[in-house]
Amino acid sequence: MKKYKGYLLDLDGTMYAGTRVIEGAKEFIDYLYQNELPYLFVTNNASKTPDEVAAKLTGMGFPCTAQNVVTSAMATAMYIADEKPGARVHCVGGKGIRQALTDEGLEIVDDIEADYVVIGLDVDITYDKLANAALAIRNGATFISTNPDRTLPSERGLLPGNGALTSVLTVATDVDPIFIGKPEVHIMNKAVEMIGLPKEDLVMIGDLYMTDILSGINSGIDTLHVQTGVSTYDAVMAEEVPPSYSVKNLNDVIKIYQEGTE
Repeated sequence: MKKYKGYLLDLDGTMYAGTRVIEGAKEFIDYLYQNELPYLFVTNNASKTPDEVAAKLTGMGFPCTAQNVVTSAMATAMYIADEKPGARVHCVGGKGIRQALTDEGLEIVDDIEADYVVIGLDVDITYDKLANAALAIRNGATFISTNPDRTLPSERGLLPGNGALTSVLTVATDVDPIFIGKPEVHIMNKAVEMIGLPKEDLVMIGDLYMTDILSGINSGIDTLHVQTGVSTYDAVMAEEVPPSYSVKNLNDVIKIYQEGTE
């Protein structure tokens, strides 16, 4: 297995499962930290700020600051700011997406006279929020969704994710959104910009083929599948484009690197 100069990592199913740290995850991040190898946690969760994501990770024992985190909210805000600086954005979502939009100098508006409608996971969703967003889209606003995740893992099981909320607006307006998070290239472009290394020096690590692994494939970045979450080894290797590597857990990577084996 190639030794990379930088590492992009999924969270749920790769670093942790709910409140449980996944075997090998903390050891691997400790290895990167001790060897001064840069890493970023790349998450589709747009409801949390980078500080909040970092606080959860440090609370679980991972060395992490906000500078180690890129969210779909950050990538969404950057995408809009690049297209139309200072744009008026009608936002459905939590603190994470709202802070990201504001940090990029975008104006959050409540009326339907908006340049963009952005939807991120909103655990306080209401009919009125969806109705006003639909009206703004029908009024001509560009429709953007932070990520297509249909479900959200929780201690109670799989809950409706942002993709499920997004589908309500799609059905109500007959408009398909621009998705920003994994497996799209937009969030990966933000991650590459933040880590400051060429794509050939990076690897994307994750458990889920349809988001994590495809995000690397779509972006021209090598991929490492960990068999600790949703997608099984047999399933990912049967895909038309399989991951570059697959391991039982991240302890295997440490062992390979320390032994100097391929």
